[in-house]
Amino acid sequence: MNLSHPLLLRIALLSLLLLGACSEPPSAVVPLSPGGDFTLATAAGPLDTRSLRGKVLLLYFGYVNCPDVCPVSIAAGAGALNALAPAERERTRMIMVSVDPERDTPEALKTYVAYFHPQMLGAVGSAAETAAVAKQFGAGYVRQATRPDGGYAVDHSSQTFVVDTQGRLVEILRHGTGAEQVAAAVRRRL
Repeated sequence: MNLSHPLLLRIALLSLLLLGACSEPPSAVVPLSPGGDFTLATAAGPLDTRSLRGKVLLLYFGYVNCPDVCPVSIAAGAGALNALAPAERERTRMIMVSVDPERDTPEALKTYVAYFHPQMLGAVGSAAETAAVAKQFGAGYVRQATRPDGGYAVDHSSQTFVVDTQGRLVEILRHGTGAEQVAAAVRRRL
């Protein structure tokens, strides 16, 4: 392959960056964003994270129609919840915050997350509320163009954000972190 062509060189460099990112071992990173409280809609009504003080929160930004990344991360969260003792699980909540407020309803989110674990919560807000919460945690997402069939994808961050019992963002778990590692992160904060 002739890498003297600028487009080919860019593609090669991007490929190397992506491969490097994929080979990185799953681990926690120090949060750069402050996190913070928020109120979003759930199927059971408004969810104000201040009402969850005393619980460790696992926040994940995703969407119901996500074909690959969300199921892996949410399954790891479900595995972590299952690995916790009942008393530990009672003091833990995993919340999926939708990055697709156009399609995800509170009811659709409830059905989706319940498939993984009955104690998970799905929360959604308006486009402005979603952007504000994502910014608080340093999560990113971009809605892609609508395809001819009317569907679209939303590219998004794949980390799980760990919030301690006092409501502070204390840890960020990379995509691919296993259930036992997620459970260990929860236990460190209980």
